[in-house]
Amino acid sequence: MSKFLTALTCAFALQPACLPAFPQAAQPIGYSIAGTVVNSATGSPVPRATMAVLSEADSHTIESVETDNDGRFSLDGLAAAKFQLTASKRGFLTAFYDQHEEFNSAIVTGEDQDTSGLVFRLTPGAVLHGMVTGDGGDPAEGAKVLLFLKPSSHNPGARITQATETATDDTGDYDFTGLAPGEYMVAVTAEPWYALHRNAGFSGQRPDLNSAATLDVTYPTTYFDSTTDEATATTIILTGGSREEANINLRAVPALHLQVEIPKKQDGSPTLAQLRRTIFGTEASIEQKIPPFGRMNSAVEFTGVAPGHYELTQGDPPRIAELDATTSQQIDPSLGTPAIAVSGTLRTTNGSSLPDHLSVTLNSLDPVQPHAPLESSCIQGSFSFAAVLPGKWELVIDSSGNPLPIVSIAIGGRPYTGNQFTVRDQPLRLMAMVSRDETRIEGFARKQGKGRAGVMMVLVPKNLAAFPSLARRDQSDSDGSFALRNVAPGQYILVAIEGVWDVDWARPEMIRRYLPLGTPVTVTGSSGKLLRLAEAVPVQSR
Repeated sequence: MSKFLTALTCAFALQPACLPAFPQAAQPIGYSIAGTVVNSATGSPVPRATMAVLSEADSHTIESVETDNDGRFSLDGLAAAKFQLTASKRGFLTAFYDQHEEFNSAIVTGEDQDTSGLVFRLTPGAVLHGMVTGDGGDPAEGAKVLLFLKPSSHNPGARITQATETATDDTGDYDFTGLAPGEYMVAVTAEPWYALHRNAGFSGQRPDLNSAATLDVTYPTTYFDSTTDEATATTIILTGGSREEANINLRAVPALHLQVEIPKKQDGSPTLAQLRRTIFGTEASIEQKIPPFGRMNSAVEFTGVAPGHYELTQGDPPRIAELDATTSQQIDPSLGTPAIAVSGTLRTTNGSSLPDHLSVTLNSLDPVQPHAPLESSCIQGSFSFAAVLPGKWELVIDSSGNPLPIVSIAIGGRPYTGNQFTVRDQPLRLMAMVSRDETRIEGFARKQGKGRAGVMMVLVPKNLAAFPSLARRDQSDSDGSFALRNVAPGQYILVAIEGVWDVDWARPEMIRRYLPLGTPVTVTGSSGKLLRLAEAVPVQSR
């Protein structure tokens, strides 16, 4: 058959094998994660935001794409797996999907998983800016501007924390950008450019007002709105995308001189004096002084001290005094509360070895005026603190950024559950038992037979005294799955609660009411690295 006849025959017979081969649109293979990104403050779509899916195992980027003009995105060709979903755009806070604090919901792809209509709420960053001026309205260049964040909860242990800091430019301006919503406070520390400090001598009096003395000035710690009283500092409320201004004026005052007697220790070595400036209970600066060489019983002078709140450590045995410094003075050696030496050792519950690098922190649990945290290192299983004030403290053991679960603390051979202890009037020796079993608990949170995403999972020790150290949290993923890591052996109750991310979950009276409907969980030394729950955890409503 000729080529012409063959072509004509094919044209009439419409045989599929004879039809020309046109390019076909590629069909996506695998699964998709799709949805819309919206501004959490306005609800409007966010175009050109970068969306990425990350491997849950190692946070490696699998695929990324930009949203279109309507904020829509689709990440295609994905395997059946669990992924972290992130969104980022300039002017917004980079976030994971449905993020709450350090938790978020991973997206699970696969059969019977609907991942096509996600709504990703991206929060615009807030901006706080202002100008710092000195006497006469001149710009204060190089002033340190400290930004503090008030706790979102009212837990007894919640404390104001320093969020960040910056310095003013040559015009006195400062800017904090990309801030998360919250309640903030601003403090400024600075030194007049013309200040000149000198020793006042040991009379406890300031020098006569001569040309040098008039330059012996400083700026006290100043808070927004230009107050030097920490208690009257104005709170700045930032919402998503807001832009607030906080101008602060500094006023120079005579610098203070604090004279401290420095005795020698019993072994003949010199002691030292430490002056810590604290702002909102956080250590802002520290200055140490030792006597001149060869003068073992002497006195030292802290010069150029700005009025404010300080913690002074002096003497041997050391005494710690809270100072609201307002005048120059010679410090009474008996001033303050005798500090107590606290030392201890670490042991593991299963007899395994400890990690090589461990840091030890003592957090004050004083509800009225918590002291600044104390930090030390653990060397060959031992640690020590030379000067700890009486009161209630919390022990935290950290291994390369990961806290080790503290099961109990023994004092005088008597064990106490948890990681809290009380310092009284005698040197204290502790033995802390830490767990290295690292069991992982996996399961599902379900409501009316369906997996529930975004649920707070809380693993509560039956002995609530161990709650601060042994409790574990997670957020359920898109299919209701969750994983609680680094769980120590013990008896627990696991609860799943939705709609509680904005409440004080760590308060015993809050969490206790959910325990009756929780799921009992027992972890033993033989539970292994992974414990999968046979039954789903019922989701409770707020």
